[in-house]
Amino acid sequence: MRLDDPVVLDLTGVTDKAALMDRCAEALALPDWFGRNWDALADCLTDLPEPVTLVVTGWQAYARTRPREWGTAQEVFATAVEERPTSLSVLLVLGEPSEDPTKGMSQASDD
Repeated sequence: MRLDDPVVLDLTGVTDKAALMDRCAEALALPDWFGRNWDALADCLTDLPEPVTLVVTGWQAYARTRPREWGTAQEVFATAVEERPTSLSVLLVLGEPSEDPTKGMSQASDD
């Protein structure tokens, strides 16, 4: 699996399929013909010009509010990975996103 220069798909604030498709189009620089539907997303994911590690963050709220859509998104990602295992890896960041990125981090001591 290649982790160099991952593409981050931040789904924080996404509340519906249209917003999910917009975020995918932006993060992955999908072509103008991308139709913003599940089939078009599947086609684009299997036609990526170079290997991509996609790191999905902030997906938890979308998964809770739109579980069916999130399930379909997971199926599309999984199928694309299965079809092109050397070209695409999808990683889900676990845990809820924090409003304060430093929350939970301890400061180094000079002692």
